[in-house]
Amino acid sequence: MAVHINSREATIEDLYRVFETNKAEIVNGEIRLMSPTGWLPGRASGRIYSSLDDHERATSSGRAFPDNVGFEVDLPNRKSFSPDAAWYVGAESGMRFPVGAPRFAAEVRSANDYGVQAERDMAEKRADYFAAGTLVVWDVDLQSDLVIRKYTQAGGPDQAVTVFRQGERADAEPAVPGWTMSVDELFS
Repeated sequence: MAVHINSREATIEDLYRVFETNKAEIVNGEIRLMSPTGWLPGRASGRIYSSLDDHERATSSGRAFPDNVGFEVDLPNRKSFSPDAAWYVGAESGMRFPVGAPRFAAEVRSANDYGVQAERDMAEKRADYFAAGTLVVWDVDLQSDLVIRKYTQAGGPDQAVTVFRQGERADAEPAVPGWTMSVDELFS
C-alpha cells in the first residue's frame, strides 16, 4: 500500500517521521512510538547485541536481547522499556514481554536524539530504568568522541560514571559480569 502525505507520494524523509509501525513504550499512560533508526545506530545496536549474545553462550549467566524487545515494568509513570540492546536475568516469558527491567540497557542515539529536550528525555528514561531495577545504562553517541557514557544505578541518571572512547574496551559492570566489547566494533 502506498503512503501519501498531503496528497503527494511519501519520501524517505517522510519515513523518518512515520512512527506507526515501529517500536513503542508506554510512558505516562500513553503509547510513545519511536522512529526507525539509521545505518550507524542500527549497526551499532546490532554489534552490542551480538557481543552480548556471545557472552550469553559462553557463560549462561543471563540472556541477550536485540532491539525491539519490550520489557514489562510497573512504575507509576512507565509500564515498559524497549532498549536498543539489553541483558536480562529473569524467568523466560515465552511469547510475552520479559517481566522486569533488564540488568543492562544500551540506548543508541538516532539522528533525532540531540538537543536540550532529547537530553532531558534520556535522563528521565535512565531514571526510570534505575527505578525499575536496571543496574547499568549505556548512552551510545556515534557522533561524539565520548562514544559510550556509562551510567549506573549507584551513580544516578545524570552523571556518567565512566566514558569509553574509540580504541578502548567498554564494560557494563556490575550488570554483566566479565563482559567487555571494543568501542571500535560499533563503527564496523
